[in-house]
Parts: sequence; C-alpha cells; structure tokens
Amino acid sequence: MPIQISDIDKKVLAKLASMTEQFDNILTQMNDPVIASNPTEITRLSKEHGKLKAMVEQYHKYQDLSNQFNQAEEMLEDPEMAEMAQEEIAELEPAIMETINTAKETLVMSDDAAIDSVIVEIRAGTGGDEAALFAGNLFTMYTNFCEKQGWKVEGLGYSASEMGGYRDISFGVKGPGVWQALGYEGGGHRVQRVPETESQGRIHTSAATVAVLPEPEEVDINIPKADVVEHVCRSNGPGGQSVNTTSSAIKLEHVPTGITVSMQDEKSQHKNRQKAWRILRSRVYEKYMSEKNAERAEARKSMIGSGDRSQRIRTYNFPQNRVTDHRINLSLYNLDKVIMGEIATLIQGLVDYDKQQRLENL
Repeated sequence: MPIQISDIDKKVLAKLASMTEQFDNILTQMNDPVIASNPTEITRLSKEHGKLKAMVEQYHKYQDLSNQFNQAEEMLEDPEMAEMAQEEIAELEPAIMETINTAKETLVMSDDAAIDSVIVEIRAGTGGDEAALFAGNLFTMYTNFCEKQGWKVEGLGYSASEMGGYRDISFGVKGPGVWQALGYEGGGHRVQRVPETESQGRIHTSAATVAVLPEPEEVDINIPKADVVEHVCRSNGPGGQSVNTTSSAIKLEHVPTGITVSMQDEKSQHKNRQKAWRILRSRVYEKYMSEKNAERAEARKSMIGSGDRSQRIRTYNFPQNRVTDHRINLSLYNLDKVIMGEIATLIQGLVDYDKQQRLENL
C-alpha cells in the first residue's frame, strides 16, 4: 500500500523536484567555457549551486528510498519473497518520512543557512555610561560565542565611552551558519543591575540595540558609484598625531536611500573607505531585502528574527542571574555564563521556534 503523504509534503517534494532541475541547469551553465571565464557570473552560480546542494541531496535520498519501497511492494506478490519484503517495507516507510521531514526543515531554513557573512552593530541606548558598559558586555558575549564556533571576527569601527564600554561598535563575522545563529539577535536588549557608580545599591535599567545585517558580496547587490557621495575629512577625537592631522576619515552617503556611513578608525584613508563600503553595502542590501519581502510581513508577524531595533527581545537581570528571551518566553538562570558567550541554548531555542513557525506557514 503506498505511503500516505500530506498535501504539504507533496508541495515540498514538488519544490525540491523543481530545485533539482534548477541545480542541474546550473551545473550545465558552470561547464560552459564562456561562463567559466566570467568571474562574476561563475561566482554567482557557485553560490546558488552551494545553496541548492543540501536540498537536492535530500531529494535524491527520498527518490532512492521510494524506489526501494516500490520494489519491495512488488516483491509482496511473490510468496517466497513476501516475508523479506514486509521487513524491508517496515524499515523503509519511517526512513522515507524522516527524509521528507529533514527535507522540509532544510527547505524552510535554506535562505538563512546560505548566508555566511554578517555585520553586527551594537549601540548604547538609554542609561548613559551604564548603557555603554552594557554594549561592551554584549560585544564580549558575541565575540566569545563566535570564537567558540570557529568563526572569523573582524572589528570594523567603534566609538568608546569615557567610562568604558562603547557608545557604538560594529564588527564583521564570517563562517558557516553565522546568519542562521546571529540573525535572531537583532533588537532591543535590556539590562537590570546595580552600576558600579551606584553608592546606594539601587538597581538600574539600561538598554542597547543590536542590528545584524547580512553582508552581501558585490555580485549580490550593485551600488553604482554615481549613487554614492563621498566626503573626506580629518578624524575627530583622540588618536594621536596622524589620526587628527591627516584627512583619513570617510563618510559615504547613498543618495537613493539616504543611508550614511562614517568610518575613521584606521589611519589609512583606503582602509576606512573599504570598511565604510562594506557597511554601506550591507545596510542598503538589508533595506532593499526588507522592502522586497514586505508582502510576507503579515505572515511573519508571528515569527522571530525580524531584527527590528524597537522590539525588546531580551532582558539580562544580574541580581537574579537570569536572562529572559521574551519572544519564546525562555528564561535561563545562568546569566554569568551567558554574558561570557554561552548563548547556544538561547539560539537553539530561537531556531527551533522559528523553524516550526515557517513549517506551519508553508
């Protein structure tokens, strides 16, 4: 008797079949000498190929298991083979369903899994010096976590606070799965604790905002230089002789969107320009992608990972050693470890919840 497959599973299998055909077409194009000699086009196709590979492998596995299942069913008509066929069917049926479920999860998370480079921006919010210290705590938390994953972290720019910490800081992270993990960190983070400067022992509430931006490559987004106005000036603030006496600071303004980026951390104008372009490209890409996905906004209201800075996503309560993620109502009583980078449990809870929401909205 054929395996009963739900309508959603049939829809998923149809998508996977289409993706397999697309995958084969990409391979054909990549073997074309004309395309192979075009670095931009071959890079684009290689990325698309890599994105589809995991889903195509699951579909091929499903096809192989289904063929074996059909052969076993045919063997049922042979009395001598019927018992062995029944045993095979008993093993193949759950294996097929497991493969379909894995394929569904791979499909709904594939876009996130394909992004292996992000830019993280942390800004102190309400709370003055204490908010800047908290922004510094978040920076340490994320960089420690990233290092444990073996991801590459690169500082891009910062504005330090006089009392310690940062008014704002940005850094890049590269490695497999970075967006799938860090993409949920965008939003408002709140801290409750007694500041070191508080003589009465009163608990203060401060805040910081985090933005996590997918970092596109130039093949993903084309920003004409004519759309960007560049300003060059001397750097401000402390930094010694060369920082303040040479015109090394760069400010880029993307005229169509009004997005601006300033960079002055490096002594080299060239390095500041490179970093500013990376951040500008990410911000413009994120804006365009948000607009492109606006039609799905209603369906995603119940989902997480929107990255809206105005949304309070997490509270860090030091007196109770508690961290609470408000999106999934998850509280952990190991804040001392979380703030040092042990955030895997929080992230996994968010991934699991988001995955379930996406499956329900297929």
